[in-house]
Amino acid sequence: MRALSRLLRLRNTSSTSRPSRCRHIRQYSSAVATARLNNSVDYSTTPLLNHTSQQCLSNPELPEHIRKSKTKRINLFQSVNEAMREALMTDERVLVFGEDVQFGGVFRCSLNLAEDFGTERVFNTPLSEQGLVGFAIGAASEGMRPIAEIQFADYVYPAFDQLINECSKVRYRAGSTGMHCGGVVVRMPTGGVGHGALYHSQSPESLFTHVPGLRVVIPRSPVQAKGLLLAAVACNDPVIFMEPKILYRAAVEQVPVDGYTLPLDKAEILKSGSDLTIISYGTPLYTCNAAIEAAEKDLGCSVELIDLRTIYPWDRETVLKSVKKTGRAIVVHESMTNAGVGAEVAATIQEGAFLSLEAPVKRVAGWACHTGLIFEKFIIPDVTRVYDAIKKTLDY
Repeated sequence: MRALSRLLRLRNTSSTSRPSRCRHIRQYSSAVATARLNNSVDYSTTPLLNHTSQQCLSNPELPEHIRKSKTKRINLFQSVNEAMREALMTDERVLVFGEDVQFGGVFRCSLNLAEDFGTERVFNTPLSEQGLVGFAIGAASEGMRPIAEIQFADYVYPAFDQLINECSKVRYRAGSTGMHCGGVVVRMPTGGVGHGALYHSQSPESLFTHVPGLRVVIPRSPVQAKGLLLAAVACNDPVIFMEPKILYRAAVEQVPVDGYTLPLDKAEILKSGSDLTIISYGTPLYTCNAAIEAAEKDLGCSVELIDLRTIYPWDRETVLKSVKKTGRAIVVHESMTNAGVGAEVAATIQEGAFLSLEAPVKRVAGWACHTGLIFEKFIIPDVTRVYDAIKKTLDY
C-alpha cells in the first residue's frame, strides 16, 4: 500500500509539472478550420435529396398514382417507421419485433407502432440475436411476414448461423414445394456515426453478399428507405436491410405519403457523366457527391454517380454500361477494402469492360483495421480521398 501511494504521488507530481501546452492536446479528430474539401455535408442543399415535392414526385420509378399524390418532409428513421406502419396496415401477416422495439427501438424507428397495432404484432424479444432471427424464420415458414430488428449491425454475428445455415438455405432448397422462409426482413443500423468505436461503427454488409438466397439492401435517403423496405417486405427472398445510422436524422426530404415500392434489383444513376464512373451506396454517396462537385470545378471533368442500392444481387448491367461509356471507374464504400463490395465490383468491371478501360479500377474504402474511438474519421473515406482518386484516375 505504501509503494502504491508513493507511485500515485509521483504520477500526480509528474502530470502537474508538464508544460501547459501539453494539457491542451485535442483528444478527437476533425478537419482543420481552413479545409476546403472535408467540411460537413450540407444535407439541406445536397442534390441527392428531394427538397421539394415536385422533385420527389418526378421520380420515374414511383408508380403513376403515387406521382399524383402528396408528400411530406420527414427524415430517414421516420420513413422506416412509415414503411413498417404501411406494411402492418395492409397485411395482417406482418410482425415487427426485436430488442426494445415495443418502446420504439434505439433509433425510434418503431415508435408508436405497438400502441397502434398491439403487442401481439409489435413486441420486444429477449436480448438474443440468434433467438429473434430464429423466431423470424419459424414465423415466415408458417406464412407470416416478419420484420426483425437487430439493434446495431455490430450485434448481428450471433445470428449468422440462423441467417446463413437456415434462412438462406431453406429458401434455396424449397424449389416449388411451397416450403420456404421468404418474407423475412432483418433490419439493422449500420456504418459509422462519428463516435461509434469498435462495437457501434461496423459495416458488415460484404459478409452477407457471399450467401446465395439473401438480398442485401442499403438505402441512401428517406424516399429510398420507405420504398425499398416495403419492397423487401413483399419479396419472397430473405432480405438484410441495412440502414445507415448517420442518415437517420441527417437526411431529410419530401417523401410520398402513401405506400409505394422501389425495385430491389436495379441500381440508380444519380448523376450522368462522360469521363469517369463512381459506384457507391449509403452514406458515402454524399461524400462522393461533394468530391465530384469539387473535381468538376477544378479539373473540368464530367463524373457519373451510381447508387447500387441493392448490393447483392447487384445490378451489373447498369454499372458495366456506364463504365463502357466513361472508360474509368472508382468504387467507394465505408467497409474495409479487403474482400469488400468494391473488390467484387472491380473484378466484374475488369471482366466485363476491360477493353473500354482507360485506367485501373480504383477502390476507396475503409482501411483494413478496427475502428478506434478517435480514429473513425481517418478510417472512413472522406471527400479528399475520393477527390484524389478522381484526379489520379483521370491522370493515369
